[in-house]
Amino acid sequence: TLSLSASQQVEPDKTLAPYFHVGGGETDLSSFPLKSTEVDVVISGVVAEVTVRQLYQNTGARPIEGLYVFPASTRAAVHAMEMRIGDRVTRAKIQERQEAKQTYETAKAEGKTASLLEQQRPNVFQMQVGNLMPNDEIEVTLKYTELLIPESAIYQFVFPTVVGPRYSNEPANAAPETSQFVANPYLLPETPSPSTFNIRVELNAGMPLQEVNVSSHRCQIDFSGPESATIRLDQADTPGNNRDYILSYRLAGGSIANGLLLNRGEEENHFLLMLQAPLRPNPSIIPPREYVFLVDVSGSMNGFPLQTTKTLMQNLLSSLREEDLFNVVLFESDASLFSEASVSATPSNIQAATALLERHSGGGGTELMKGIQKVLALPTNEGVSRSMIVITDGYISFETAVFDLIRSELKNANLFAFGIGSSVNRFLIEGMAHAGQGEPFIVTQPSEARAEAERLRKYVSSPVLTDIKITSEGFEMIDLEPAELPDLLADRPILLRGKWLGEASGTIRISGITGEAPYQEKIDVAEAAKQLDNPALPILWARERIRMLSDYQGLSDLDERRLEVINLGLTYNLLTAYTSFVAVDEVIRNPGGGMDAVKQPLPLPQGVSHLAVGQQVPVTPEPSTWMMIIALGVIVAFTLYRRRRAQ
Repeated sequence: TLSLSASQQVEPDKTLAPYFHVGGGETDLSSFPLKSTEVDVVISGVVAEVTVRQLYQNTGARPIEGLYVFPASTRAAVHAMEMRIGDRVTRAKIQERQEAKQTYETAKAEGKTASLLEQQRPNVFQMQVGNLMPNDEIEVTLKYTELLIPESAIYQFVFPTVVGPRYSNEPANAAPETSQFVANPYLLPETPSPSTFNIRVELNAGMPLQEVNVSSHRCQIDFSGPESATIRLDQADTPGNNRDYILSYRLAGGSIANGLLLNRGEEENHFLLMLQAPLRPNPSIIPPREYVFLVDVSGSMNGFPLQTTKTLMQNLLSSLREEDLFNVVLFESDASLFSEASVSATPSNIQAATALLERHSGGGGTELMKGIQKVLALPTNEGVSRSMIVITDGYISFETAVFDLIRSELKNANLFAFGIGSSVNRFLIEGMAHAGQGEPFIVTQPSEARAEAERLRKYVSSPVLTDIKITSEGFEMIDLEPAELPDLLADRPILLRGKWLGEASGTIRISGITGEAPYQEKIDVAEAAKQLDNPALPILWARERIRMLSDYQGLSDLDERRLEVINLGLTYNLLTAYTSFVAVDEVIRNPGGGMDAVKQPLPLPQGVSHLAVGQQVPVTPEPSTWMMIIALGVIVAFTLYRRRRAQ
């Protein structure tokens, strides 16, 4: 049911690559098994509970197996899935990845309808629905929990809608299973997706709201009180599934929901501490710094993303002081340097660097590793603190290798990652920042470039809080995440998750240094113990533990951390890289077991060029062109006929 070009045939040296879906006519309908995605979000305080309903259908004449690749938040803790066929509802089981795969394949071979949810990346999931019979409609529902962390007193909920095309240099026949999603079909530019999308958010902030805004989509916002609002998607805003849905809100007075949340469970007790960071020190004591900009100029950056990057770079470079040093590394299929050593941020040097970037329009592959290696090879300047700023849409498939390189080789530098585009690879952007002890930034449109550049300037100006120590009296804390808090560089709260033993009493003390002055804060546990029912806390703790163990590095089969991730997934019923959800309807509906495999074509993210797919777009001649071809054919045929008669 998919028409593939010759370039999609598997060859020994062929690398993984996305491709354009080519089809047409009535039979093309079966190429789109996903009919709709409905999302319901309930935000209570700092916790979002998300329900995603995917409706699959088979409009063809033969049984099919539908495969759909879709994104998720990197913070999503997926804890439940169920499948509905008519009146029959099957709750999915969590199993080790290979066991779940075998359960699914066995059910499929037996003619049973089954669904399998796997994690390919922390922000990329894959759903398979087997034995989808003609005229079937099957609903698969998954639920996840997410912690909303305020930044500069602004809370943000993001629901990604589409996985952007990934660049890969892995041979297709040797690539791991978790990278196969790269070889997915995409709709031709300007081709609307037949799958519909809708999202509804119930916001219960727990404190008076000052502002609620959806920057990505047209929405209707209805307030039911000072602390609550309902946000509905305007159905006229189509397509809605080609860019991230971004909801932001601010509490009255610019406050954040400080405090301690506790949950007493049957076997374990969990807590979450969120505390506003202190004010920044005086900028006058900031020493000179070095900034190395690593900029993506590959094919997927063509058009809107690269234009936005140029605007961002102008703002970033103009914010530097002359005593600061800077350099620029551009990467696509290869990497090139602006200067062999970093130079002073004089107006002439900044102008030369800007002119270099302006000469690029986007082309080639996305060899991010080559760019990072080029940065790491730059000579260092003693007594000068280095910050590395990476600007990319993140459309690569070898994220963990990048994280490992940053973690092992970046040394004393910090890394800040800018994701440019309407549907960036947040796993890469957030992962690089996490590995580099920096912060992630997302720029979805050119108008945001100046504000994000100013945010970076504030972040790197000086640490907010250093030498952080957390102690407690009369309150026994264990299994803390993180075990040690790094220096704070951002306008975001201190976050600590963990378990507690015994009684919910005593105090928690947080101390550190801000600027040149000591800082200390005390939390009364007994006050928080008035409410001990926060069932999301165990899931959020386990998700953070899994993230620290595996999200930003590859784990071998024998690695003890991998076994711990599996145990956490099975214990807390969580989707991970090594645990999957599988649902099997026990009714045999397709005794022969034969079916057509169908990959759901995805829309290109808004603003992303067809060059990101790495192929020429199939072109259909205009009617006038067809008429010229036909006329030329008639003339040639008539000429040949006259010559034959003349002979």
